[in-house]
Amino acid sequence: MTTATPPRAPRRQWGADKRTTPLPPVAPAASDALITLGRLGMVVTVLAWLVYILVTVISQFVNRGFQGMRYTSETVGYVVIMSFLTLSSLAYLIARQGALYRTRAHRRVPRAVIDESFDTTLPTMTVLVPSYREEVGTVRKTLLSAALQEYPYLRVVLLLDDPPRPDSPAHAESLAEARGLSAELRQWLKEPRERFAVALETFETSPEDATGQRILDLADHFAWAGHWLRERAEEELIADHVDVFFRDRVLGALAADFESISDALTSAAIEGSDISRNRMLQLHRRLAWTFRAEITWFERKLYASLSHEANKAMNLNSYIGLMGRSFEPRQTPEGLILAPSSNTGSIVIPDAEYLLTLDADSVLLPEYCLRLVHLLEQPENHRLAVAQTPYSAFPGSATRMERLAGATTDLQHIVHQGMSYHDATFWVGANAVIRKRALDDIVEVEHSGGHEIRRYVQDRTVIEDTESSLDLAIHGWRLINYPERLSYSATPPDFGSLSIQRRRWANGGLLILPKLLRNSRERSRRGENGNTTQTLLRVNYMASTAWSSLGLVFLLAYPFDSKLLSPLIVLAALPYFLAMSSDLKRCGYKRTDILRIYGFNLILLPVNLA
Repeated sequence: MTTATPPRAPRRQWGADKRTTPLPPVAPAASDALITLGRLGMVVTVLAWLVYILVTVISQFVNRGFQGMRYTSETVGYVVIMSFLTLSSLAYLIARQGALYRTRAHRRVPRAVIDESFDTTLPTMTVLVPSYREEVGTVRKTLLSAALQEYPYLRVVLLLDDPPRPDSPAHAESLAEARGLSAELRQWLKEPRERFAVALETFETSPEDATGQRILDLADHFAWAGHWLRERAEEELIADHVDVFFRDRVLGALAADFESISDALTSAAIEGSDISRNRMLQLHRRLAWTFRAEITWFERKLYASLSHEANKAMNLNSYIGLMGRSFEPRQTPEGLILAPSSNTGSIVIPDAEYLLTLDADSVLLPEYCLRLVHLLEQPENHRLAVAQTPYSAFPGSATRMERLAGATTDLQHIVHQGMSYHDATFWVGANAVIRKRALDDIVEVEHSGGHEIRRYVQDRTVIEDTESSLDLAIHGWRLINYPERLSYSATPPDFGSLSIQRRRWANGGLLILPKLLRNSRERSRRGENGNTTQTLLRVNYMASTAWSSLGLVFLLAYPFDSKLLSPLIVLAALPYFLAMSSDLKRCGYKRTDILRIYGFNLILLPVNLA
């Protein structure tokens, strides 16, 4: 366990997040009233815009005639700006409506059904956690939330991207701690890993009968696991709301689940209920799988044969390109390289059927991997490349800025769920389960300095996951947002870190927009019907930051003729604001937070324009 003193928690501000519990994993089904109001909002938006065009614009020219080039230019410019802003509002309403439909259609797969599906197939998975000078305590929670997934064959790899020769003692100490983290966590998991490996082997080699004593022994194992997790939870150093979430919603939730299974098994043994041997085997496997993940680390910058480009995409690409092969470290005049090798003692990078990419400040709930892989393994999803749960914000943030950033994050969760309804999903890089075979379809191979460089995830822009989403779609692969909340990620606590994050998000969408046209051509070539709504949502996702920012600047800075103003354009925007305030309320915020978010977005205008 990490023994370092945690940083002092930030002082709670007025207006901080008062929520103490996260939203449920499965959203309540939307009511008929909510569905109807959503439809009405879309109709009002479109009609109000059309009437505005008819009454305010056409009547100006028909009734008053040509009033000069300046007025004509202002009219055209104002109409174009308001049309793009209305289009963004409509896109939100459409995506939101799709999310509401999905809440009514989704039925959570029972855990027993998932367990049965893993009786016949045991797909391997490698979790990749790219990290650049992250706080060790933050990375530790991320690695543990991944390692404690109840998954059969799991390999967790911390991809360190820090300079291998740090320029300060503080960075050197942080890097040393990060390098030692995997060994520390393997030791942390050692006791339950060994105990339940022996228990599973003993059960598998035991006679076929399932006596009451065997059931009680299994109940004791689950009770021990729950108690062990409770003790580890008590030892956690609590500095902020993220630490509380990890303790209660990862360690605590897993402990509670194991304790409930122990109680059920004990009752079954006392009552003489029959439990099949196969079900007993599944439960033994569940304990063994939970604690047996392999945890290791890798540093691409130690090797001259790998790309040293300073971005997350190439950090991922460097490791993915090595998977399934063996290498031998070799010293050369250019430095240490990884040379292909077939020797027994060489470095072997295991391949995997699935990859899980996970940001170093994210936390997964315990069933994340099982549920998403179960979805991917269904026969009808053989062309599904990426499954993810758009991340939510940790509840209980201490600053107003983090609370508002978290509110926008939770609204985006709704938008992404709705985009999947219209088959317009984008890979969101904070967490995603990816079919390795799909990445092999889109890989680009080049050579630099005599070394092979493989690009699976594009690095032309800092929104590398967005471009890769289109690459996958061009090759006929699908992506989906799983309709549950199973992942959480940190939101910036101050304006400085928020500016860095939002500038990154705003940068690059227009550069990759032409790939959307290529995707449309490929869909037509494959004989797939076009989808106007899908195109609208994808264009809005990539370009709305640009046109909204520029449009607001012109509205605020240029003195448009007052005759162009009309209550109708306000009416067109009203459903958007009402729907967003309703969504904020359903996510545990205040309806009036819509005003704060609007001001928040105005403050971010210079960041987006930069």
